[in-house]
Amino acid sequence: MLVCGSGTGMAITANKVAGVRAAVAWSEETARLARQHNDANVLAIGARTTPPDQIPTIVRAWFSSNFEGGRHAERVAKIEGGGGE
Repeated sequence: MLVCGSGTGMAITANKVAGVRAAVAWSEETARLARQHNDANVLAIGARTTPPDQIPTIVRAWFSSNFEGGRHAERVAKIEGGGGE
């Protein structure tokens, strides 16, 4: 889990590391979708852009979600350089 002002700078930097799929989440829904649809394995949160009382909910949603695979797997494979059409 990464935290910076907006979360974006940390996510961009983290995504330079092989195997990292960092996503910025600003709500419970965006956290859940990052895991379910993009197989995100690093969560980035903006300290200045996320209300402090919402952070625990966002973190719980992220950790309790799993990658759905299926139609999303091809996109993740492309992100990782694994091909796909």
